Amino acid sequence: MRVPLCGHAATRAGAGSYDNQLMRILMIEDDERMAGMVSDYLGAAGFRVSVAGEGAGGLALIAKEPFDALILDLMLPDMDGLEVCRRVRAGNDLPVLMLTARGDAMDRVVGLELGADDYLPKPFEPRELLARLRAILRRGRSVAPADILRFGRLEIDRGARVARIDGEPRALTGYQFAMLAAMADHAGRVLSRDQLMDLMKGEPLEAFDRSIDVHISRIRAAIEDDPKHPRRILTLRGSGYVFAKSQDEDV
Repeated sequence: MRVPLCGHAATRAGAGSYDNQLMRILMIEDDERMAGMVSDYLGAAGFRVSVAGEGAGGLALIAKEPFDALILDLMLPDMDGLEVCRRVRAGNDLPVLMLTARGDAMDRVVGLELGADDYLPKPFEPRELLARLRAILRRGRSVAPADILRFGRLEIDRGARVARIDGEPRALTGYQFAMLAAMADHAGRVLSRDQLMDLMKGEPLEAFDRSIDVHISRIRAAIEDDPKHPRRILTLRGSGYVFAKSQDEDV
């Protein structure tokens, strides 16, 4: 790292009108000093940063929590960063920025082929890290979500704001449809009640103050064949809810 990530450098990171306030970044890096400095610098720029010191721990966090981007070191103590990238890409479209101290360009090529969005060799300027991170986030935002999401027999039509089973519309309020679509966008990830509330902040409130659990119950009643034994929206006791990413065609 060429520039200390503190003092007036951190202040410069926060300059500008770029809205990072709700952006969550995961950094998988075993160098605690570097991870701390990068976390402080990005924090000054408005990001919320979580750090994992090992690949397995980072993968566990990705499975439990929604992140907007991953900063991934290639050299980790428990597994190769390329393997971490491969596993992330196997079931996730999370933007990945690789960090490498290796001189072999082939590692970078392999990383990009595995699905990394960009790479940055060490040592690096913190401002360049921030610029590259913003660039991959903008690219991710520029990809419009699919108008229609399909999961087996379930169809989520954003344009019409309606959910269908076997082509038949199901009764959902606008708020409940938005919640279903948000969960489908994060299919395979466990979402806590607080995270669901964050995702729904842009939606107009219902006429009555209902809890997340009540809305989930109504959604299940609309889209599950047996709401008491759901197969689409699952509960993880003590953690939250997860929209099943892989569903059999008869679900």
